[in-house]
Amino acid sequence: MNTETLIQSLIDDVRLIINKVEKLKFYELDSLKWRESENSWNILECLEHLNLYGQFYLPQIEMEIKNSNTTSDIQFKSGLLGGYFAKSILPKNKTKKIKTFKNKNPINASLNIDVIDNFIDQQIRLLDLLIKSRHVSLNKIKIRTSISSFLSLNLGDTFQFLINHIIRHLDQINRIEVAFKLSRH
Repeated sequence: MNTETLIQSLIDDVRLIINKVEKLKFYELDSLKWRESENSWNILECLEHLNLYGQFYLPQIEMEIKNSNTTSDIQFKSGLLGGYFAKSILPKNKTKKIKTFKNKNPINASLNIDVIDNFIDQQIRLLDLLIKSRHVSLNKIKIRTSISSFLSLNLGDTFQFLINHIIRHLDQINRIEVAFKLSRH
């Protein structure tokens, strides 16, 4: 895949994500905290879960880009594992639940509207990193995963995984919104 095409596509995805989440700022706090069942996440918890991943990945990506002496590649080649992770996290017609790590599970945390601002700030930072990544190798820079410090993905796969993970949880937020509206009738 052409590297510039990939980066531009990811930038476009992040802009759509920001636009979607900006609208959540106008919701009542009660609707942001509503949950379908006692074990399901509410909208704020979905976003906080993503914030926790952003706190792990964004500083590392920033440091690796800043310290890299690589140059950009014309073609990006997804790794076997990275490509699998990035594709498997996307929502499907029947999205399977994936058990989250305890340290990334915000259920019943005391959250407020600041979660939305933090999320948007992280997305703006992600946009900046995508732009900066045009000058380095998406193939050669390695980012360690939150699964294991021994497991790393190339920068391109890491970006795809992160953004697909966000898309997955925005899909979850859409389902929460529908269930909330149905519960009011």
